[in-house]
Amino acid sequence: MKYQQFLADLAYKAGQLALRMQQDITDDDVSTKETARDIVTIADKATEKLIRQALAERYPDYRFYGEETGKSDDNGSPYCWIVDPIDGTASYREGQLFWCTSIGLWKDGTPLAGAVYAPALDELYYAELGEGATVNGKPIHVKSHGKLETSVVSTGFACLRAGWTIGNNVPYFEQIGLHCRGVRRFGSAAMDLCYVACGKSDAFWELNLQPYDLAAGAAILLEAGGIVTDLRNGNDFPKQGILASNGPALHQELLEFFPNYSRPAGR
Repeated sequence: MKYQQFLADLAYKAGQLALRMQQDITDDDVSTKETARDIVTIADKATEKLIRQALAERYPDYRFYGEETGKSDDNGSPYCWIVDPIDGTASYREGQLFWCTSIGLWKDGTPLAGAVYAPALDELYYAELGEGATVNGKPIHVKSHGKLETSVVSTGFACLRAGWTIGNNVPYFEQIGLHCRGVRRFGSAAMDLCYVACGKSDAFWELNLQPYDLAAGAAILLEAGGIVTDLRNGNDFPKQGILASNGPALHQELLEFFPNYSRPAGR
């Protein structure tokens, strides 16, 4: 694998930095973005700085898109690193387990590689195009439980954090929740995708994510045999929502909950 040793090592190093900083984070180290519910810590910024510098040194011609520092200048390269230094910052701030460092590499809209490291769980997920997916070096694959009624699925509410009062995820949560075995809410889209990839859950959907939330996780899930589309069964994700599953049958069953879906106007 062309990127594995470097990329997996970098995700681990960045995640360990965030883990060390976690115990010392205070309210003074936390600021807000567009709303009080959307927070960023000094650890998010320090971790992204570490990742961005390492990537620039090793791959100076590749573009970069990070949650905290944004996009690099468009130099025409088809390669772009897409990074969320701490996916699940709210969980991180509260000392919970489900947060991770996420580093994805895409080329012309196609995922090439992804590394997701969850330090509190010591789980390192990795995948590279055509090479399969692993967790802590062991191969993983999606696991089908058949129909929705026997499946455990997950979701999130980024749309609520952004203040969506119309067209948000609450009605879909209620409808799908009535028909599945259980719904989980981990607070990290990257980990949601990895859990579908390794068979710990069967599907994941969400509205109002950003590319850095899913770039690495989508690469891992696809290499583990899963499916990723928007909520219209197209490729316009995450703009038109995201649906990830363990296979065609469950995917189609879930798509039926989103007939004629379209992102709310103005959002």
